[in-house]
Amino acid sequence: MRALSFYSAQHHEQLQNRRKKCTIRLGDKTGKYSEGDIVWITAGKRYEPKQKIFTAVIDRVLVKPIAQLTSDDIHGENPDVDGVGDVLAFLEAMYDKTMTPTDKVTVVYFSEVIE
Repeated sequence: MRALSFYSAQHHEQLQNRRKKCTIRLGDKTGKYSEGDIVWITAGKRYEPKQKIFTAVIDRVLVKPIAQLTSDDIHGENPDVDGVGDVLAFLEAMYDKTMTPTDKVTVVYFSEVIE
C-alpha cells in the first residue's frame, strides 16, 4: 500500500474536513502514482509516525509546469490560496529551494474511498 503523506498542520486540518482534493508535488511523479491506485492519505511530521486520515483512490495524475496550474489544481491543493504565485511560494518553502514557473510539478487528484 502506498501513501500520500502530508506534513503541514494546515493540510492535516483540510484533509480531516475533506476540503483538500489534490496535491501538487515537485517533479514528475507518474512513476510513483497512477490513476486507479488505492493509497492511504496520512498526516504527520516528516520522519515521525503518521496518522491515517482516510483511504483514497487516485483519480487523475497530471504533469505540467507550475505556470499552467489551473484554478481547480490550486484550489484542490489549498482552498484558501488564490494564484500560481502563492503555490510557487508554498512549494519553495516546502522543498527549501528556489523555483520558477517553468518547473514541472505533478498534480495528483484523489477522492475518499468509503469503507
